[in-house]
Amino acid sequence: MKIFGAMYDKTMAWSKHRFATYWLSFLSFIEAIFFPIPPDIMLIPMAMSKPKSAVKFALITAIASVLGGMIGYSIGYYAFDLVQEYIVKFGYQAHWDKAISWFEQWGVLVVFVAGFSPIPYKVFTIAAGVMQMAFLPFVATAFISRAARFLLLARLAAWGGEKFAAKLRRSIEVIGWSVVLLAIIAYLILR
Repeated sequence: MKIFGAMYDKTMAWSKHRFATYWLSFLSFIEAIFFPIPPDIMLIPMAMSKPKSAVKFALITAIASVLGGMIGYSIGYYAFDLVQEYIVKFGYQAHWDKAISWFEQWGVLVVFVAGFSPIPYKVFTIAAGVMQMAFLPFVATAFISRAARFLLLARLAAWGGEKFAAKLRRSIEVIGWSVVLLAIIAYLILR
């Protein structure tokens, strides 16, 4: 069953669309608040298809992500009672507990680590607000972390360029099904 090739082709087409930068910004913004899909899925193909703009795309992604993170922080600070049930409903409770314990242990450094962590970034933005972390250090640390992550991804994707995109397309079914299999195994082990 070949489904990943069609998704890959669609994503590559979106990455070349004239509104791709706006979609990238929007995706980065909402991912830091509630959306489950990270902006990497747009950033990487955009950087591969337009390598000279990779740094610009990374900075746009970082800025939008930090702006979204500021909204997530505000939700945690002012309205956590309204969203607390969704943490459990969408399966983020274990991530939430880990983030809170990290905040208690390391404070602002957790926001830096969050930029590279497999734990969804939105968990950290809301947790920072709940923990009433100082706002300006939160914003500064979030920007440094997110910019570093997205610059790294964009530069690697740009380095590979169109040649890498073509090679990736030839192997996308194997990669896609391998990721699904690993996710199932991880779920069975960690539950």
